[in-house]
Amino acid sequence: MIRVVVLLSGTGTLCQALIDAIDAGDVDAEVVAVVSDQSTAEGLERARRRGIPAVAHPFIKGSDRATWDSKLAELVGAFDPDLVASAGFMKLVGEAFLARFGGRMINTHPALLPAFPGIHGPRDALRAGVKVSGATVFLVDAGVDTGRILLQGAVDVLPGDDVESLHERIKVVERRLLIQAVSEWKKENP
Repeated sequence: MIRVVVLLSGTGTLCQALIDAIDAGDVDAEVVAVVSDQSTAEGLERARRRGIPAVAHPFIKGSDRATWDSKLAELVGAFDPDLVASAGFMKLVGEAFLARFGGRMINTHPALLPAFPGIHGPRDALRAGVKVSGATVFLVDAGVDTGRILLQGAVDVLPGDDVESLHERIKVVERRLLIQAVSEWKKENP
């Protein structure tokens, strides 16, 4: 069984989809902890309701980023994960974190990378006028959404789409891809 720590910043719907897939027996994994940079993240409460350790590690504006990153690595490391899944985590990890978890951290992104990296993938896709967007799961490296692509899924951009409607359809694909990536991780990293 693969031990997964999930990093998130918001509602935790990606994490919930993974937990539900585990409960259904679709993935041989265990979410051993959820860590958020937001102390009020709904995803932390979702985890707590399930009895999963949930830890907030907010970044205080003006504080030292490297110290925050080192502490994040320590917090995550205490749960001894095989895999770290960034699922809606809105902070970049730094050198200390990647030194410890590089090569075993995946991230979901609401666009078909390498197009539209950064935090506004759906908005940027709409502004560019593309007809197809989607979701990507990739291996995290030191760049911004530049790691090796593991999985992708396309989502048609519909007439009348706005950022919210497109993003909601992309999230459905992101959830499926996260579950698939964790499932395949075990097969590829026994």
